[in-house]
This record gives sequence, C-alpha cells and structure tokens, in this order.
Amino acid sequence: MAPVKRRYGVGSAVESCHTGVVNGYVVEGHVPADLIKRLLTEQPEVAGMSVPGMPQGAPGMEGARKDRYNVLLFDKEGNVTVYAVR
Repeated sequence: MAPVKRRYGVGSAVESCHTGVVNGYVVEGHVPADLIKRLLTEQPEVAGMSVPGMPQGAPGMEGARKDRYNVLLFDKEGNVTVYAVR
C-alpha cells in the first residue's frame, strides 16, 4: 500500500489503515461519512481527508471508550490543516 499512499500524497502525518478515493479526493482512515459528504460539497483544493491512526470512537472503531480525534485535510505538498474535531 505504501506506493499507493505516496502516489496520492498520503504522508506519514496523515497516514492510517485504509486508503480510498472518492470523486478524486483521498479518504484515509476512519473518516465520518458526514464529513466526506461535506468535503464533496465544499470541494476544497486539497488532496484529501484523513483520520490518522485508529482512534476509539471513530466510525468502525466504536467501543466503550470514545476518544476525541482530529479530521485533517492535506495536500500533495504535505500541508495539513484540522478540518473538524470529533
């Protein structure tokens, strides 16, 4: 998967367990569906969106504990911004 992640600009700061492409945007990790929909509506000039790591409480990581986590936007140059906090 490393060559695929690099091709789409997924650097180590935003890397997670799953990589997908939706309408040209990279979706990396356990990103909430409502934020993917918002990304597709807003269409910012970024490579994609990421939830780095596998935080408890993120979609697909439900359990007794719910950690706060950042949802990030990133570009192919490695610039990262916080898009949302969950």
